[in-house]
Amino acid sequence: MSLFDRRTKPIDLKSVDSVADGDNLVHVSPATLIALRGAGEGLALKASRIAARQSGNYLSRFKGRGMEFDEARLYQPGDDVRTLDWRVTARTGKPHTKLFREERERAVLTWVDMRPTMFFATRGAFKSVIAARAAALIAWSANQQGDRLGSLIFNADNHHELRPKRGKSAVLQLLQQLSAASHWHSQHNEQEPDANNALARLRRVAKPGSLIFLISDFRNLGPQAESHLAQLSRHNDVVLLHIHDPLEQALPQRGQYRVAWGQRSNVFSSGNKSAQSNYQQQFEQHCQQLQQLSRFPGIHYLSCCTSDDVLQCLQQGLRRR
Repeated sequence: MSLFDRRTKPIDLKSVDSVADGDNLVHVSPATLIALRGAGEGLALKASRIAARQSGNYLSRFKGRGMEFDEARLYQPGDDVRTLDWRVTARTGKPHTKLFREERERAVLTWVDMRPTMFFATRGAFKSVIAARAAALIAWSANQQGDRLGSLIFNADNHHELRPKRGKSAVLQLLQQLSAASHWHSQHNEQEPDANNALARLRRVAKPGSLIFLISDFRNLGPQAESHLAQLSRHNDVVLLHIHDPLEQALPQRGQYRVAWGQRSNVFSSGNKSAQSNYQQQFEQHCQQLQQLSRFPGIHYLSCCTSDDVLQCLQQGLRRR
């Protein structure tokens, strides 16, 4: 989507696309995402929940999938009776409890929205490009920390699922898919699809103890979205990275504007103060609804504008966690 100037003077779309291709504003190249390696490796993905120390770099509250028996020791007041080692207790005549250690690796999942509304910007780069950059930074960080990396990239017609794997090859595979997905704007249809199916797929893929980044503008999530997110947050850390454009926050100054979407265009006036106020309130309500999801213990809200530095957004947001 392109925004025309206030006097409705048309812009040469071919020249815009040419410049955008070189600057990675409309879609992003694998080379650009690979170049983010240094910045991504300096990004710390820290778990926010602390309960039981494990053998790796993180702290986790989960006992179940991924837990390995470490040793047995004498029972101490306060130990969970469900972890009593009855064999050792019977052999020694004294109560012993089992100690567990969690696997060193953690699954880091990126859920990347490439629906039609993500292919828009009036400043900076398309929301889809910002989303791809954010996912790349997270991927390089996960690789640096020895985590397993997985991803779900989707729109109305496409869905690419990458199962969690370790190593640089997993990162490069994701970056290739992100670059390809940044070209999907030429394939979108007339309707605006919701994200229910993509959230349901994520629930099936995510294993307990995962760190999940949902990267989207969160438009039209669907009626079951809150339920999906609540279920995900029960056993995972979930980060909502809200990508938005300045024009979505507030209408421009008074005047006539022409907006183009593909081969279509429309003219609107921004001179009505009531319309400007209502428009701004709608965006604020949208942000508040997303922030209210943070009432679930495992959900965290981060915001990033298309004109912002996505690395700084992640650094500041994750530091607040």
